[in-house]
Amino acid sequence: MIQDLEKGTFYNQYEERKAEEGDRVFCFDGDRILVRKDEEGNFFLPSAGELGQADLQYLFRIDEERCFLLFEKKCIEGYQWESVRLLRKRKWKELSFAAATAYHLYRWYADNRFCGRCGGPLHRDGRERMLSCPSCGNVVYPKIAPAVIVAVTNGDKLLLTRYNGRAYKKYALIAGFTEIGETAEETVKREVMEEVGLKVRDIVYYKSQPWGVDSNLLLGFFCRVDGETEITVDENELSSAGWFSREDIPEDDGFSLTGEMMGLFIKVGGNFNV
Repeated sequence: MIQDLEKGTFYNQYEERKAEEGDRVFCFDGDRILVRKDEEGNFFLPSAGELGQADLQYLFRIDEERCFLLFEKKCIEGYQWESVRLLRKRKWKELSFAAATAYHLYRWYADNRFCGRCGGPLHRDGRERMLSCPSCGNVVYPKIAPAVIVAVTNGDKLLLTRYNGRAYKKYALIAGFTEIGETAEETVKREVMEEVGLKVRDIVYYKSQPWGVDSNLLLGFFCRVDGETEITVDENELSSAGWFSREDIPEDDGFSLTGEMMGLFIKVGGNFNV
């Protein structure tokens, strides 16, 4: 999946340090990222040395390559703005995961400039990854929104859906955010009932995945349909939904948790107690 790096180890621990000339820098403008593209189609980030004097915030490192965030929009000759979602391809796997995580933190910093308790300006803390209010003492940590990905099975068939009104047009699994006071398993039951009108049983946790582009922590579950199998589509959420045999499920490269779960079902069918 996106977080399973083929090269290098991701170190998310916060470090109090200044950027050095060769450190890599993430520059965002909304959902666009500043990158340089070579003739082979590879993407590269600008270095701190190319940016000159700039307000940079340490983010994380991959092995010994440290990454920072630029707090202002800045254009550099030879670089261009590309959609963050464009990098969602295995070809740019290491950059994709780093960019998604950096974008998660970029949105957090951008959305928390002022204290939600007293309205005063929030300050970046130098000791850990948090924001603090000097006026009232409020502290703010990065927001992580838990959500479920649900593979609903019916014997050797899998329930696949298409989103309604979203840029992503490929087949997907049932998905949704966990509500206040709700367990992840209760979210599974509620989301399946809301989106396709089905009851489920035998809920089995599979695996999790950080999905920084939407500030999510995705929790993957397999389950079996319980009783009635006729689908009632919530057209506000989905454009379509249906049962697919294993041979009819489109293969995926396993970059996302959804893709990996679909691939696993193609291999083992309803025997998902893994």
